[in-house]
Amino acid sequence: MIQTKFTLYDNQVDFLTQFRTYGFKDKSDMVRHALDALQHAFEQQQLRESAKLYAELYDEDAESREWIEAAAQQWPA
Repeated sequence: MIQTKFTLYDNQVDFLTQFRTYGFKDKSDMVRHALDALQHAFEQQQLRESAKLYAELYDEDAESREWIEAAAQQWPA
């Protein structure tokens, strides 16, 4: 693993020192978990935004709607 250096506020350090309370083996484990959760949240937000854009296009474009519905009917059940 790669080590890195960053700066935290006092309240963040206080929270991080409670890693055992939250079931983590050490501070690094807690930070890695937090970063994974943040990355997942960002990815989910991007997927929601993408789905919203596709839904808007679907609603506005009758031709695309027709070929999507035709393809869906041919999809195996």
